[in-house]
Amino acid sequence: MLQNQRLFMQKGYLINLIFTKNKNIYMSHGLLKGKKGIIFGALDPNSIAWITAERVFEEGGTFVLTNAPVAMRMGQINELAEKTNSKVIPADATSLQDLEKLVSDSMDILGGKLDFILHSIGMSINVRKGKSYTDQNYDWTHKGLDVSAISFHRVMQTLYKNDAMNEWGSIVALSYMAAQRVFPDYNDMADNKAFLESVARSFGYFFGKDKKVRVNTISQSPTPTTAGKGVKGFDGFIKYADKMSPLGNATAMDCANYTITLFSDLTKRVTLQNLYNDGGFSNMGVSDSIMEMIDKS
Repeated sequence: MLQNQRLFMQKGYLINLIFTKNKNIYMSHGLLKGKKGIIFGALDPNSIAWITAERVFEEGGTFVLTNAPVAMRMGQINELAEKTNSKVIPADATSLQDLEKLVSDSMDILGGKLDFILHSIGMSINVRKGKSYTDQNYDWTHKGLDVSAISFHRVMQTLYKNDAMNEWGSIVALSYMAAQRVFPDYNDMADNKAFLESVARSFGYFFGKDKKVRVNTISQSPTPTTAGKGVKGFDGFIKYADKMSPLGNATAMDCANYTITLFSDLTKRVTLQNLYNDGGFSNMGVSDSIMEMIDKS
């Protein structure tokens, strides 16, 4: 979280050093100067979308924040809007009418077409209510799929039909390794993320061919967000992944920084990809740390 900024001259260049409360230092390079977009899903300071919004602001980007009305009542999005000089537009991502209004109003507020979109939306009522994968309430399953994955198609279709994205714009959604591998307690969210990644590839083809817009997903390490903590055994997920990964788990800030590169012009021809930001976890079979744990048990 931003605490202090210092400007100084170094070799003739103006560099903005951003000091955070955990003592990490990030240089603001103005990578998103002049770029405009929409950020979905910022709930509270623990959420990846919240931290990404802060980094986008630091890199010179402007944006509209949005979340479902019920999530906005639970969260602190107005605080983030004040910090980042942004507007908030409530929108239910399962409603085409809401999304049409969101896109239209965002272009009016920001002064033209958009350059970036972050989709950071996901939920499972089955997980929340403690239903196992082998005992689904299918009404809840359908609702979770609609909110977590079909919403991504709905967002992109709205942007596509309204020609709302600038050429070389970038659309990013957040995913998780359970889309490819079995994590039993991740439940139907694993299916939702698999669907999400497929939508990114399929719609990404049309967005690239017709509009010169990139579409990617980031498969992030398990991250202690408010939503993530609702998954049974989540603390175990985090510890296991951290011990398995050569570089340890990627943090929410790591994900935000990666997203900045995907929004920037440095990655203009990266598209249709599911990009792992997980410290190497996705290519591991076993690690010394895990073997040591087993040997001690």
